[in-house]
Amino acid sequence: MRKMRRWEIDAVGREHLALREVPIPDPAAGEVLVKVGAVGLNYRDKMVVETGRGLPLRFPFTPASDLSGEVVAIGADVSRFAVGDRVISTATPDWIDGLRPGTARTPAYRTLGGFYPGVLAEYVAMPESWFVVAPSSLEHWQACTLPVAGLTAWFALVERAGVRAGDTVLIPSTGGVALFGIQIAKANGAELIVCGDPDNEARATALGTDHYIYRDREDWMEEVYRITRDRGVDHVLEVIGGSHLGQSVELAAVGGHICQIGALDGWDFSAPAMPLMLKDVSIHGIGTGSRTALERLVRAVDRTGLSPVVDSRYSMADLPAAFDHLDRGPFGKVVIDVG
Repeated sequence: MRKMRRWEIDAVGREHLALREVPIPDPAAGEVLVKVGAVGLNYRDKMVVETGRGLPLRFPFTPASDLSGEVVAIGADVSRFAVGDRVISTATPDWIDGLRPGTARTPAYRTLGGFYPGVLAEYVAMPESWFVVAPSSLEHWQACTLPVAGLTAWFALVERAGVRAGDTVLIPSTGGVALFGIQIAKANGAELIVCGDPDNEARATALGTDHYIYRDREDWMEEVYRITRDRGVDHVLEVIGGSHLGQSVELAAVGGHICQIGALDGWDFSAPAMPLMLKDVSIHGIGTGSRTALERLVRAVDRTGLSPVVDSRYSMADLPAAFDHLDRGPFGKVVIDVG
């Protein structure tokens, strides 16, 4: 029986994280066996290992959701892929197109590396519907960054807010989703205003930022008004949350869009009612995106030459060090080279 390496936990906590040798799975009917080339880490992956995040984990549990790899075997009745195809995973596999699954009482949160097993393994056997064709222009270590960070930025700006040439986009961060947002907005002809630390100014400008504001400036909102001549911004990629949502509402143009993604400043959001109502501002709650949207992102990547920003790459055995790197605030994605 052929063996492979796979990261697992038997209980919640970093102390339970172990790299184990296990049999290579056989693909069942409707499944493909993927040889994993690389895995892109999200901060959520670290939190799932350390806290469980209240998810119904089934042990032994494998973390992470974002892979790029190659199909090496297929089960019966597989029609979407053939052996040799390069693929990337869909982090929210039940969401094919249209509206996200779920109800008012129970919003859906069934993701890889959460409700479903994750992908930090040398091989995974999963339903073919959980994958899309990878961009032909990217290597595995680049393509594996698309399923969460890339798709979230794309779904927010393109699929929901409808960014277009001539729009002004405010991105108050230089995190993983934000860096994709810069490139996607610029590819669509938008003007970019980014807030961040002085150390990241040159790199953000190189990606297409038109105006860079230091986040510790007390008058940073006045600077946005000045840049836009009081018109405000058409779109905000709101990755901070908390009371910062209120500042985004104040800076939004009449008819503007706010894409609420992150909650770095807290899960309870607040915003002034009058600007929200008088300016007809739309707030979109964003939680990744559909498989169809990911397929559109892949086509856009190949057409535009978008290149994901990768901060660092670690070997399969160095996952704990990679998790530690996430705490240090990387500029770009942290990737595990598996293949």
